[in-house]
Amino acid sequence: MFRDCILAALVTLGLVVGPAWAEEPFIVVQSTTSTQNSGLLDFILPGFEAETGIEVRVVAVGTGQAIRNAVNGDGDVLMVHSKPDEEKFVADGWGVERFDLMYNDFILVGPKSDPAAVGGGADILTALTAIEAAEAPFVSRGDDSGTHKAEMGHWSAAGVDPTDASGTWYRETGSGMGATLNVASGMDAYALTDRATWLSFGNKGSLEVLVEGDTRLFNQYGVILVNPTTHPHVRANAGQRFIDWLIGPDGQAAIASYMLDGQQVFFPNAGE
Repeated sequence: MFRDCILAALVTLGLVVGPAWAEEPFIVVQSTTSTQNSGLLDFILPGFEAETGIEVRVVAVGTGQAIRNAVNGDGDVLMVHSKPDEEKFVADGWGVERFDLMYNDFILVGPKSDPAAVGGGADILTALTAIEAAEAPFVSRGDDSGTHKAEMGHWSAAGVDPTDASGTWYRETGSGMGATLNVASGMDAYALTDRATWLSFGNKGSLEVLVEGDTRLFNQYGVILVNPTTHPHVRANAGQRFIDWLIGPDGQAAIASYMLDGQQVFFPNAGE
């Protein structure tokens, strides 16, 4: 009994990885705030945990931070939404293989007064150009998250560097999506958000959806096992079992069945 306690403590500290301890009944998933804040993980994880007995412990941060955490070995599975960064994570040897998991979309929200007159549009680049021209308040996450990366890509495609106006009409929160939407609501400002977080957000104030439907607003999520060759303490078998469940029929059905306000929030597309 005493020996078991000592071994358990050493494994927890990452000092010992032995056959008897390779399959601990939990995994750590580095994921995005959108999967957590939307309520998706709270909805789907109990099914996996009941079926397998494996507890899933989620660290919900921006995509950039989640990737950095995984590079440091602080997790077994990575679930984020920035495909080029995910592919680089695998190419650099930090992950085993990337799988498409699901998608949703980004939307541009803003005040009903709509000072940049972008409401009803379906072209995100035209909308951003109009916001910059009007110097209308825009709130950005500014946190290297998947949403922030997407936002900056759209500004770049529109030929605008909004950071030149940082602190004036363009404000960066350095925070998650919920906190950023709170600031946008308080300022009657525009913001780019994933639809799932928007639907679950309770402090909308005067904000409403103004631009949606542009194919450039497509938001793909991927899932990757952290490489156990690089980080031997990774719970590879349990982590792969979770990935196989997510991209298999049970996980994909669970994702598809999650609703907010009667709307499907995420659309599974593993294997497509």
